[in-house]
Amino acid sequence: GRSKGAGGMGFSEADGADRGGKTGSGRMSSESQQNQDRRERLRKLALETVDLNKDPYFMRNHLGTYECKLCLTIHSNEGNYLAHTQGKRHQTNIARRSARDAYEAQQASAVPGHVAKAARKTVKIGRPGYRVTKQRDPATGQRSLLFLIDYPEIDEGLQPRHRFMSAYEQKVEPVDRKFQYILVAAEPYETIAFKVPNREIDTAADKFFTNWDRESLTFTLQLHFKDKRLDAMPP
Repeated sequence: GRSKGAGGMGFSEADGADRGGKTGSGRMSSESQQNQDRRERLRKLALETVDLNKDPYFMRNHLGTYECKLCLTIHSNEGNYLAHTQGKRHQTNIARRSARDAYEAQQASAVPGHVAKAARKTVKIGRPGYRVTKQRDPATGQRSLLFLIDYPEIDEGLQPRHRFMSAYEQKVEPVDRKFQYILVAAEPYETIAFKVPNREIDTAADKFFTNWDRESLTFTLQLHFKDKRLDAMPP
């Protein structure tokens, strides 16, 4: 699945301008074709000149599709994403984000000694991409979960942090004591939470570990449950 809560897709209505036989429908159809040709030329130009790896809102998810983290839209290929970035919705959201960031930076500057810290915490670029794999230890039969989280735009000098949270501590979902949460945070990304069974974790050195790869900018966390008969594994 893709990042949790990544939002819905945008849809546009067909104008149906060339369906009828009224006078002027040919001219409208011609204008529509011209607009379509113009969008195609812009898309090809963007593909040649834009480096998507430097776009803070562009994300490849593990389903093989692409997401705009600003508008929360999904796109089937890079060209489709680029066409979206040139549209009114994306440009409007960029203007709103810039205005909000400028306002928050101005507010932060009013507090002496806290300018840099406050400004960094206010600019979020969306959720990171991740992969979760369910496994079973062949030697012990223990169930395990492997989390791989990508942070290509993480702030320099930082590394992701994680912690466990009980169902009673969180305020997002109805309390269910059968589950607990693993939170992973790294600026400037939004904090993400994974819902896992509320069973005892095996804390032995070879059963629970984390790793931050500074080259691939990937955070790894693997855990094993002590209960070998564990059946409730979340989707």
